[in-house]
Amino acid sequence: MSDLLAIYGISACVVLVWTVVRLMRAPHDRALWSLCGLITGWTVSFPFGRAADRQAGLLGATPMESRLIEHSLVVMGVHGLVCFYLYSALNAPQATKRAWQYGVPLAVTLAVLITAALLTPEGAGTRDHRVTYVAVFFVAADAYCVFGFSQAWVWNRRYARGAGPRLRRGLRLAAIGMTAIVMASVLFIVAVVLRWAGGGSAPDSLHANGAASTALGWFAAVFLLLPGVVTFLVGVTYPAAVMHAIALRLWWRHLRQFRRLAPLWGVLHEHFPENVLPRVPVRPWRDALNPRAVHRRYYRRVIECRDGLVRISPYVKAPDCTSSRTPQEVSSGLRRALKARAEGLPAAASAVPIAVPEDASLDADALELIALSDALRVERQNGET
Repeated sequence: MSDLLAIYGISACVVLVWTVVRLMRAPHDRALWSLCGLITGWTVSFPFGRAADRQAGLLGATPMESRLIEHSLVVMGVHGLVCFYLYSALNAPQATKRAWQYGVPLAVTLAVLITAALLTPEGAGTRDHRVTYVAVFFVAADAYCVFGFSQAWVWNRRYARGAGPRLRRGLRLAAIGMTAIVMASVLFIVAVVLRWAGGGSAPDSLHANGAASTALGWFAAVFLLLPGVVTFLVGVTYPAAVMHAIALRLWWRHLRQFRRLAPLWGVLHEHFPENVLPRVPVRPWRDALNPRAVHRRYYRRVIECRDGLVRISPYVKAPDCTSSRTPQEVSSGLRRALKARAEGLPAAASAVPIAVPEDASLDADALELIALSDALRVERQNGET
């Protein structure tokens, strides 16, 4: 149980950071604000719930006040989840109207939670469901979770119909998580009612209702609630996580290709230093740490290499750079051309194409340049040995 709680807490914190970062990039996205409210409620409620489980307070609150804060944040977060789907599936005016309508059950639930917490006898255990007001408190919170996640599940299905494949997979994961959470909440209600109906002061282990409620609660928490929450969080973040994985793969590929272009760029830069595109970053440290800077440097290097080849091409003999030539043969011709220019030999009247791809795209051009650069590196290594 403790391991699952740790996974839940870590998952909630990670998703909260991810949501806040996305919110900073899109501060006017109401759906994202709603999702941030859900994750914030779940994350902040976690320490209050752990404190209440130990019959301890947190930040000056009594154990029952900590329990009230925990469940209030949870149900408000569930309302945020419903709003997330409303703002994703409807236009802003319609979503706002429906959000206020869904706010009525939330207000009733909060009123019940506050009243039950205030009427709970002092010294009563925050999980002692034999106390009527504690039982009412938990039943109200779990009932709202059943209502909220059920409504979110319905809107999830509606929104998934017009979604793309990647988003649809994420929504399916979220739906599986919500189904598990609803089932867990229903079992929690049954467990609370069983324990309350048992009444008396007999320990749970000696009371049939108490034993049954304990078994139900343990099963719901271990096999439904915590796995369901983690699955839901994975589903919510899945589309963005896949996009970031694709972006990371592209970043790594550009970084490797940037380095592979170094031999070609170096030899051309030695002869044509003026080809370097001028750019002075406003904030050098920020530019150095910015992942997007890798893409800029990569494309700049591709352009600078192509400019250098255009300038040296009049010194290249046409047979040295035909399409039938291998990169090794083209690199040898390029070195002869660079040597001829350095010796002041006359250039041809017209330029000739060097390492030109069949596909007129930047990526295809970069691959041709990389093949030529690799050939130059091999040639240099062979010359050194």
